[in-house]
Amino acid sequence: MSKNRALLLLSAGHACVDVYQGAVAALVPFFVAERAYTYAAVSGIVLAASLLSSVAQPLFGVLTDRHAMPWLLPAGTVLGGLGIALSGLAGSYPLTLAFVAVSGLGVAAYHPESARVARLASDGSHTAMGWFSLGGNVGFALAPVLVAAVVSTGGLRLSPLLVLPALAGSVLCLPVLRGLERRRAGGSAAAGVAGPAAVAEDRASFLRLTLAVVCRSVVFVGLSTFVSLYARQRTGGGTAAGTAALLVLYLGGAVGTVLGGRLADRWGRVAVVRRSYLVTVAAVAGLVLVPGPALYLFTALTSAGLYVPFSLQVTLAQDYLPTRVGTAGGITLGLTVSVGGLASPLIGRLADATSLQTALTPLIAMPALSWLLFRTLPEPPTPARSPSPAPVEVSSTPLSK
Repeated sequence: MSKNRALLLLSAGHACVDVYQGAVAALVPFFVAERAYTYAAVSGIVLAASLLSSVAQPLFGVLTDRHAMPWLLPAGTVLGGLGIALSGLAGSYPLTLAFVAVSGLGVAAYHPESARVARLASDGSHTAMGWFSLGGNVGFALAPVLVAAVVSTGGLRLSPLLVLPALAGSVLCLPVLRGLERRRAGGSAAAGVAGPAAVAEDRASFLRLTLAVVCRSVVFVGLSTFVSLYARQRTGGGTAAGTAALLVLYLGGAVGTVLGGRLADRWGRVAVVRRSYLVTVAAVAGLVLVPGPALYLFTALTSAGLYVPFSLQVTLAQDYLPTRVGTAGGITLGLTVSVGGLASPLIGRLADATSLQTALTPLIAMPALSWLLFRTLPEPPTPARSPSPAPVEVSSTPLSK
C-alpha cells in the first residue's frame, strides 16, 4: 500500500470517529428541546464524554508505546458510534450520561494509536499530519449536519442511525491494518521516525505545551457546547441558525488545520502557533461581543485560529517526548477535545445564573494564556528520518519498547 493511500484511509477513518465528538455538542439542542434539560444538565453530558476520554487517552498512549495495538482503530470507532447511537434511546439522564461516556471511551482508544501510525505514515511531515488531522475536522464539521438530518426528522428515537459512520470507519481502516500485519509478519523495520535515542526529552517544554492545549480546549469545547444556542439568541434565528453556527465552527477548523501544516513548513511550528493564538483572542472577543450575523464571521476566524495549532501541537509534543510518542499523542490529541469538557459545567452554571453571553466572556482570556505559554517555547529538533521503501510506508512496530 502506498503512503498516500494509507494516509487517505487513515484520514477518512479519523473523520468517521470524530463525528462522535462533534455529535455530542450537536445533540445538545435536541436534549434541551425533547427532555427540557438545563444548561447545567447538557454541560454534564458533554462532561461525561470528555472526562472519561481525557483520563483514558494518556493511558491508551502508554499502552501503545509498549505494544502496537492497531486493532484499537476499528474497535474504538465502533464503540464511539454505539455510545452516541444509544444515547438518544436512553430513558433517563443517568443512562444518557453512561452511553455518552462509553462513546468517549471509544474515542479515547482510537486517538493515540492512530496518531502513532499517522506519524509513521507521514514520515514526520507537518503538511501530511495536517491532512490526517483534517479528517477529524471534517468529521466534526459533518456531525451537526448528520445529527440534524437524522434527529430533526424523527426525534431522538432515530439516533441508532448515527452508528453508520462508525461501521464505515471500521471497514475503511481494515486495508491499512492488513498492510501492517503483512509488514510485521515479514519482519520489516519501521519506516519513518528514528529510534528513541535520536533526540533527548524536553519535559518542561512538553508540560507548557500541554497547559496551552488545555486552554485551547476550554475555548473550543465551550463554544462547541453552546455556540448553537448562542447563535439562536444573538441572531434571532431558529434551529437552522444554531446548526449553521456549529457547522461554521467545525468547517473553519478544517481550513485552519491544513493551513497550519503549510505555514509551519515555511516558518516553523512554534512561531505559527504563537501568532495563531494572538489572532484567536480578537476572534473570540468578536464572537462573544458583536451581535447579529457578524457572529458567523468571528466564529469562522475563531475556528481557524484554534485549529492552525491542532496538528502542530501533536508533532511538537512527539518531538518533545520522542521516546513516548503514543503518550504524547494521547495527551495532546486527546486533551484538545477532552479536557475542555471539564469547564463546560461551570459555563453552564454561570449561564443559568446570569446569561449565556456572560458565561462565554471568560473564554476570551484562554487563547491569550496559550500565547503566553508558547511565547518562550523552543522549536524542538525534528528526529532524523530513515529512508522508507517505496511500496509500504506504515509499520505496526512500536516506536519504542
